[in-house]
Order: sequence, then structure tokens, then C-alpha cells
Amino acid sequence: MADDDSTTSAPDGDVADGPAESGNKGFLNWIERVGNKVPNPTIMFLYLIGLIAVISAVLSWAGVSVTDEVATPVAADQVGQLNDQFGSQWVIWDTANGEPADVPEYVVETRTFAVQNLLSIEGLRFFFSSFVDNFAGFSVVATVLIAMAGVGVAEHAGLMGALIRRVVKVAPPRWLAPILLFVGVLSSVATDAGYLILVPLAATAFLTVGRHPLAGLAGAFAAVGAAFGANLIITPSDSMLTEVTNGVLIAAGMEPVQVTHNLFFGIVSTFLLTFVALLVTMFVTEKRLGAYDRAELTVVDDSAGIDHGAEARGLKFSGFALLGFAVVILALTLPPGAPLRATSDGDVGGTSPFMASLVFIISLAFLVCGVAYGAGAKTLRGGSEAVAAIAKTFGSLGGLLVMFLMIAQFIALFNWTNLPTVAAISAAEALQQASVPAIVLLLAFIVVILILDFILPGLVPKWVIFAPVFIPIFASLDVAPQTLLAAYRVGDSPVNVLTPLMVYLPFMVTVAQRYKKDAGIGTIIALMLPYAMWMLISWVVLFVVWFLLGIPWGPGSPVQMGG
Repeated sequence: MADDDSTTSAPDGDVADGPAESGNKGFLNWIERVGNKVPNPTIMFLYLIGLIAVISAVLSWAGVSVTDEVATPVAADQVGQLNDQFGSQWVIWDTANGEPADVPEYVVETRTFAVQNLLSIEGLRFFFSSFVDNFAGFSVVATVLIAMAGVGVAEHAGLMGALIRRVVKVAPPRWLAPILLFVGVLSSVATDAGYLILVPLAATAFLTVGRHPLAGLAGAFAAVGAAFGANLIITPSDSMLTEVTNGVLIAAGMEPVQVTHNLFFGIVSTFLLTFVALLVTMFVTEKRLGAYDRAELTVVDDSAGIDHGAEARGLKFSGFALLGFAVVILALTLPPGAPLRATSDGDVGGTSPFMASLVFIISLAFLVCGVAYGAGAKTLRGGSEAVAAIAKTFGSLGGLLVMFLMIAQFIALFNWTNLPTVAAISAAEALQQASVPAIVLLLAFIVVILILDFILPGLVPKWVIFAPVFIPIFASLDVAPQTLLAAYRVGDSPVNVLTPLMVYLPFMVTVAQRYKKDAGIGTIIALMLPYAMWMLISWVVLFVVWFLLGIPWGPGSPVQMGG
């Protein structure tokens, strides 16, 4: 913990000691220097809005448009409500089989997308009338506030620091990074929780054991974001991808895939990407950053003068609170018909209420345990202090919320112009016309997804556009849909940690500024570039070897059609 020295160095056996790169030499230092000269992210997104306004005007006047088949969500809930109003007399009928049919999640439609002029009367009308709705509908804001409410109470009470000290005391320091990175890869099961909780925790943990906190931040961010498509278990994203895919397959008269279509590939990818992220952290990031100067800390270091007796008592109280909380959640989840089970099939995974509420459940767990720790350690007295802790946490996010305001406007306006859709479909048509072997086309597909992720981040939106186009193309080459899905995962995830449109990138800057006052977007990009590059290369190599060896991607999911 804190001592008289102003700097700390990594423990033996983790990274080799040595000074950071001298001066401002090196490509990554240049990236950081240039990136940090970019205007404040809020101002930068104002400039970007102006840029897309001009581009949309030019392309709209030129009459640019594309026509393609896309998977469109079916308003199944509205259909069900309307049917109930008519006394449940409607029946969806499959005319091909002569049997009743369920309402599909997605249908394939042929649609034309023209570039819309943001400087037109309609564009200006949309800009002014949707400004409030754009921000209100930007769910990331609510997610951040809910997640940070529980974490804020736990941090204010001292639980976070106590947990890290206990982990450091019990686990060998050399195992800290592998554990954090592995948990980071698995955190995609809880969607946003990894970004909001694990990344700040990893930075603090690295600082506690004498390693550079920005290395902990970078490693955890890479594990959470650049490996988002990999996991040991089925995630909500898997369910959504499966729904889109099966909508296309059913419309084409093909057999649907199971949600476990890429399970085997995901399991192996999880271990591979964790290992690669660990190597980059140890031999690239920490060597570049060098020893950390605690004088750069912009938060109070209260590690000295800890009452270990009170801390132990607080941990005991929080342990009992966590046990009681877990019993309540299990009671709401495990019994048949429990509130957190899916109403349709009783499933706990996939898109069930339990999975949909994971961020809230995790935040509530931190809140309950934080209050219990504070009661035991005498660091939190009464509900007023807990509310004050939440208010203080929200106050520290003021700059981030202003950034989110402009990011929400940019994303909404960008999508309204149809520019990302036109770019995606144009890229799809270019690949469609290529006459090359399947493996070459798959690699080209990965590159296209990689590039498009810079302007259209998010696992599902791009797949809605690409699935109707490429599933039939690759099927004609005897390549199964699950193979295309595996390629899509590889291309989609690594750029998550680099694109300015990644909604949690400003949050990473906010966390980094706790340990380096002048940290900016350039700091994060320079940190994450090696991770994105090496994780992409290793993942592509794994994909190619897997494809050439014909290993099933998951249970009953061969590489080739009908294999």
C-alpha cells in the first residue's frame, strides 16, 4: 500500500523492471500525443455532427441509395395485444404447411435506404424535435447511473478497497492479472457490468499491488470489450444473434440454428483471448508505462492508517449480507414460475428477466454489501450517508453525462441519415460480387465487419443488415450459418476498444484521469491498440485453423452445410 516512496514497480515475476520508453519516441507515444490534442470529446462530437450533416447533404443531392433484404423485428407483443382485444380469435397460419404457426421474431424484407439530408427541412425538424428524446432514449445513461449507484456506496464505505486488499493478501500477486482478465472476458454475460465495475476495479487492484493502474484498466477493458463475442456460456447477445439468424433461415426455407451454435468456439476463444490479453499487459503495456508515480493520483489515497479489526468486521457483515442477498435472488429465480424466469419457456438464460436485470442485480448486491460493510466497520452510518455517497458518485460523473448528451445526438442523427446502413450494404454488395474460395471470402468478411465497427458498433445492428445477404451466399458455397456467425464474432469485437463511437470510451477516460490527470482519448487509444491488434490476429488464426480442420463450432454445428 502507500509508503514513503513516490513510485511503485511491478512485482518480480510479472514484468521485467525497466524505465518506460524515453522521451516521446515510439509509435504508441505518438498516438497518445496526437490523440490527446483532439478537442474535448463533447466538442469533437459537435464537429462530427457538422461533418455528417455536410456529407449527408452531398450524398442526398447525388441521389445515393441502396436496396437490400434486411431482417426486420416483428412487433409480436403488439400483435398479441391486438389479438387479445379481439377475443383471441386470430391465428397465424402457415399456408405452406397448412398448420398454425408462431409469430416469428424477425422477417426478411426488401427495403430501399436513401441517404437523408440532415440539412433539409425534414432533417432540421428531426434535429430539433428529437433532441430530448435522443438523450432520454440513450439507455447507457441509465445503465451507468444504476451500476455506479451501488458501486459508489460500496466504495464510500470502504468495501472496494477492503476486498482488493483481501484478494491481494490471499492470492499470489502473479495471479491477479489472469483472474481479472478471465473474469473480464466472462463479463459479457452481464453486458455492461464489465465496463462499469470490473475496469475501475482492475485499475485499483493493480495500484494496490504496486503495478501501474493504467495497465490494469487497459487489460480489463481489452478483456471486456475486445473479447466481447467470446464466453464459456450462452449470453444475451447469443440469443439475439440466433433470433436474427433464424428469421433469415426460416424465410429461406433452411433449418434454424441452436443458440449453442458457437459454444465450442467461444470456450476456446475465451482462454485464448485471456492469454493474449495477459501477454500484452505484461510485455507491452507495463513495459511502456514503466513504474507508477503516486504523485499523479487525483483521488485521495486513504490506504494508510487502516483499522484492520474494523475492516475484518465489515467484511464479515458484508459476507452475511451477500449470502442473504443471494438467497433472495435464488428464490426469485429457481422455482418454476419464479418472477425472474422467462414467461414463455421458463428459461433462466437467454433473454429472460434474470439476464435482463443482471446490471441492476449486481449494483444492488454492491449496495447491500456496502451498507452492511459500513455498518460493521463503522464507516457508514444511516441511510443519509448512503444517499450522500450515491449523490457524490453521480456528481463525479457530470462531465461524462455531458459527453453522453452529445454522443446520443450524434448516434441518432447519424442513423437518421442512413449513412451507416448505406455503407454496410455497399460493403456487403462488394463482397457478394467477389468470386473467391470460401475461406478467402470469410476473411474478407471479417475485414469488412472490422472496418464497419468503427462507424456502426454493436453486435446486433450490423448482423441485422448482413445476415439476409451473406447467409444465402455462404450457403451456396456449402458454408454453414454458424461458420459465418463465428467469423462475425471475430470481426466485430476487437475494434470495440478503439472506435470513438464506443459509448463507454468516455467512461474509460474518466477512470484513467483518476491516475493520470492529463489522460485523454489518445491515452486510451494508445493503450488499447496493441490489444486490438494481437487479439484480432490470434483470433483470426484460431478461426482459420478451426475452419480448415472442420471442427464443429458447437453441439450439432458443423463447419459445412449438412456436415
